[in-house]
Amino acid sequence: MTVLPHETATLLHSLGVPAGQTTGGNRAVRSPIDGSIVAHVHDTDAAGAAAAIAAADQAFRTWRNVPAPRRGELIRLFGEELRAHKAALGRLVSIEAGKITSEGLGEVQEMIDICDFAVGLSRQLYGLTIATERSEHRMMETWHPIGVTGIISAFNFPVAVWSWNAALALVCGNSVVWKPSEKTPLTALASHALLTRAIARFGAVPEGLAAVLIGGRDVGEALVDNHAVKVVSATGSTAMGRAVAPRVAARFGRAILELGGNNAAIVCPTADLDLTLRGVAFAAMGTAGQRCTTLRRLFVHDSVYDTLVPRLRQAYGSVKIGNPLETGTLVGPLMDRAAFDAMQAALAESRADGGKVTGGARVNADTAPGAYYVQPALVEMPGQTATVERETFAPILYVIRYSDFEAALALHNAVPQGLSSSIFTNDLREAETFLSARGSDCGIANVNIGPSGAEIGGAFGGEKQTGGGRESGSDAWKAYMRRATNTINYGRTLPLAQGVTFDVG
Repeated sequence: MTVLPHETATLLHSLGVPAGQTTGGNRAVRSPIDGSIVAHVHDTDAAGAAAAIAAADQAFRTWRNVPAPRRGELIRLFGEELRAHKAALGRLVSIEAGKITSEGLGEVQEMIDICDFAVGLSRQLYGLTIATERSEHRMMETWHPIGVTGIISAFNFPVAVWSWNAALALVCGNSVVWKPSEKTPLTALASHALLTRAIARFGAVPEGLAAVLIGGRDVGEALVDNHAVKVVSATGSTAMGRAVAPRVAARFGRAILELGGNNAAIVCPTADLDLTLRGVAFAAMGTAGQRCTTLRRLFVHDSVYDTLVPRLRQAYGSVKIGNPLETGTLVGPLMDRAAFDAMQAALAESRADGGKVTGGARVNADTAPGAYYVQPALVEMPGQTATVERETFAPILYVIRYSDFEAALALHNAVPQGLSSSIFTNDLREAETFLSARGSDCGIANVNIGPSGAEIGGAFGGEKQTGGGRESGSDAWKAYMRRATNTINYGRTLPLAQGVTFDVG
């Protein structure tokens, strides 16, 4: 594992990141694979952040006048760069975020997919023609670029979430300023380098259209508080959202919040248990439980509990844990010591609440003392305690037995978060009830698949303390634009709406 710093430098070079950006800086970057320092990046100071935002604001004033299909051509070129460098960028994601190889590559594929989506969108930024009560009048909606889009991303999806925002924001005519997680700056610099290559091929792009700001909370605050930043898209914890939202609202900016998720699944009597086992295993253990859509609560019906749960225990005990770069590994490391400590604290609370814990211990400490690998934990709980209702960003799956569907649905919804959810059933009534207005209260509700692994075609986001934001597909593009309602009088009279009369002269 000592080869990681050298491999990281080689990957960064191949992706076009200047060596000076990742050497000699004040901020050490560690790989969660073995805890080794793989680079030293330079934090952006307050003056640098202000200058980048000012340049982005100026670039926006030019970029908004470029026809949208032409803006789409830039994103098409960016997608080409991503395709050409998918292997290298995916590998870098695995080194910096600890994802297994297929997930690192999958994250870059998400970037490619959103580019394809955004290119098509560039010819479909539709407004409506609206019926008007006034004769010889036409009423319509038009959508216009809104301004600088600030993006604050988290470590667990270090590049995909940025691309969801950036591809749409750029096609919509905005400029973008990105503050990545301080834990994963290298993949941000690499993604920006690839975008810079696309910009060079495109030509005639205003300077400052896209920027990356490296640093901690103070750099994020620079985006949040700057009046030139019209949209702030922030991904992270609910606590982070509580800090961001009021500050953006205080200056009447627009916030897109993607916050915590305490996602659940209900396993019903008619569920296909083979399919359920696979769906639960990936959703609960994938990315070492560090997805915002990770399955954290599982409600299992009495009639299938004693069949499914022992099979889950067996799967948890046999899954391969270790270096995510090695073939066959399914569970890589936690991001850092803080994540490990939070997991252990939650498991201790679960035991105190009467929970039966399988797994959860640290592994591989002898071969990787600087890293935090853990056995995923399966915790059979007597009920939904306060510990269960709180999201812990680690591979802990709380399992609760139920006998009444309506009671299970009520427990499903009885948490502060509302991101993703699923039900495993072959009963049409249960499935449709789960998707209905009185069913799951989450932004994502699935049938016979887990809550994790969303595609870019659908809008991504959740309700309640998840923040209410939407990114990626569907009509999420509207969050990056401003709407104008237009009425045109092509007649020679001036009828007023609602029958109002106001005659002068």
